[in-house]
Formats: sequence, structure tokens, C-alpha cells
Amino acid sequence: MSRKQLLAGARRVVIKVGSSVISSSETAGLDPSAVRGLAGQIGSVCRSGKETILVSSGAISAGLEALDLDRPPKSIPLKQAAAAVGQSRLIQAYERHFRRTGLPVAQVLLTHDDVQDRKRFLNARNTLLTLLSKGVLPIVNENDTVAVEEIWFGDNDTLSALVAHMVEADLLLILTDVEGFYTADPHIDGEAHLLSEVEPSQETVQAAAGPGLGPLGTGGMVTKLQAARAVGAGGIPSVVAYGRRRGVIPAILRGEDVGTLFRPQGERLRGRKPWIAFGRKSKGRIVVDAGARRALAEGRKSLLPSGVLDVKGSFGFGDSASCVEENGREFARGLVNYSSGDLKRIKGRHTRAIAGILGSKGYDEVIHRDNLVLL
Repeated sequence: MSRKQLLAGARRVVIKVGSSVISSSETAGLDPSAVRGLAGQIGSVCRSGKETILVSSGAISAGLEALDLDRPPKSIPLKQAAAAVGQSRLIQAYERHFRRTGLPVAQVLLTHDDVQDRKRFLNARNTLLTLLSKGVLPIVNENDTVAVEEIWFGDNDTLSALVAHMVEADLLLILTDVEGFYTADPHIDGEAHLLSEVEPSQETVQAAAGPGLGPLGTGGMVTKLQAARAVGAGGIPSVVAYGRRRGVIPAILRGEDVGTLFRPQGERLRGRKPWIAFGRKSKGRIVVDAGARRALAEGRKSLLPSGVLDVKGSFGFGDSASCVEENGREFARGLVNYSSGDLKRIKGRHTRAIAGILGSKGYDEVIHRDNLVLL
């Protein structure tokens, strides 16, 4: 499929906007002209019939001016205070500029804790889809005011990938402060050149990503690559592009050669699969042998104790765990039927031995194929 066919055919789009795209480079706070331009572009996209969800950073940046700070804070309490002040300013700015396009907006704040539970994941999904059905633009951000390490996404690139899976989007568009994905960091390497298309699974791509962390962001090109991989594994293409380029969003959706396209690497995930793969944080790693790896990846079988070589991390029944090869590469993720402690006792053993070792046998499978997602 050509680039134009892939992008122009997208009917539901998640657009992630980084802080650097809408923040002033000269003074603390938001750049009104950048927000106005973004609203105009998204308004025209929505009028064309495409459903759009905006995942926007910028709350902390918007709160700097109000708290009389000249640089982003480093302490978590001060970051949360800046986010609390700035989030209302951010949504007010969006509401003011989107009103000119005739597009009503809604604020949706999430933490990872909101999507770990299946019911809460579905509640968030239903809210977003209902807003779209009513012609409202959902504006999603992490709830930085209450988020702590255990429940935060860490960056809005990760959040945007999860939202894309949650609503079964056709495209994830990540707008940032560079033209796209380069062979090296263009800020420090004058010979770096832009890549029009890449496969996020390539090792050279991971090496080229580098840290690339901006002063107002929490991610960098590494997290954008991780987001591209996450949606690509579920059959969703993504584009990374320069967010301040005039008309960048309509240009990408027309299929023009703008930014870097990450083509999808896997099948579309439906039903519970996106939640299993990306809605829950992995609590541990299950190292499997080559035979089990083939059975899971090629035979679409369940994971049995006999194929388990090692168990790392601590998890309980129903938690999410990663299935990894002996070299540590994750290739699947699923919901476990045994705790890490019990699995260490039965690893490498036949299912008929489980009851004798543990005193009872609840399941034959460590992870049933219905609760397993290939990555």
C-alpha cells in the first residue's frame, strides 16, 4: 500500500502534540499563535469527516508563568503544582481557539492506574468514543497533578500510543520539534539526514534515536520510537513530524512526503487484545525456550510450564508478564495463571506434575492463548 493510500484513508486519528510545539521559546508559557494554528488545522481535519483525538502536553509549561518560574521544575511536587496551575490554562487556550473553528472540546485526564483495570479501561474508551460521536474533540493529557511513579505513563508519547489502541485509531501522528526521524540527532550531528520511512524494529533505528530529551519534554526520540513500535505491533501506522510547520497535519493526511512514516509491523488488535498488550504494565519476564517460542508465535498455542526456562520479577495471578527469548527480547505479553513464586517451582515441568508440586492444579497453561498477544 502506498503512503498516500495508507494515510489518506485514515478515518480516526490520534494527534500527539509535544510541549515544544505549543510553548513559547522566548518566555515561559504557551505560544498563542502556535495553539491558534494547531486549532485551525485540526478544525479543518474534523470538518473533512475524520474523527480526531488530541493528546496534548504543555500543562507544566503553561504553569511556569503563573508560578513565576523561568525554567521547568525538577522536583515532583513543584512539577505537580505547575501542572495543576497550567492544565486549566492549557484547556482554556484550546477552548478559546477551537471555538473559532466551531469545534467543542472536552478535557480527559488519565493515569496508568485508570487503564490497568479492564472496567476503567472500557469506561475511558466509551467516554472517548461517545465524545467523538457527538462531534466533540477530546483533549487528553496525563493527570500530572496526582500521578506518581507507580501510576504514571511517564510521557505523552506512551499515552498517545495507548489511546490509539484504546479507540482503534487508523493513525497516530506525533508532532515534535524536529522534522521527523533522522539517522542521528540533528541537533548535534550536522550530517544527519531525514528518513522518509523506517521500520521501527530495525536495530539501527534504535541506535539512531539517542536520548534527544528537550528542556520542556519528558520523552525524546526514544519514546517516540517506542510509541511507533507499540502502535505498529497492533497494526496502526504512525508519523513523526515537525509540529510548527504550516499546514503539517492536512499535508500528512493527504499522504504528502512530510515527516517520517512508521509502517505497521503486526495485525490489528481487537477486543481485549490492546488492553492486554498495552493497558497493563508488565510485572515480570518469563524466559521461554525455542520450542515454546515457536509454539506461541507460529502455532498460536498457549504457554505451558514445560517451555519456561526462567522467571524474573514478581507477579501474581492475573498480572501481566512479558514472554522473552533467551537473549531477553520480548515477543509476547499476556495474563498469567500462576504467580512468579509458583511458576519458579513448576518451570520446565509437564502439566501433569503441577498438582504434585503445588498441591493443586488450577490451570494447565501458564498463559492461555486467549490471554496472550504477540508483539
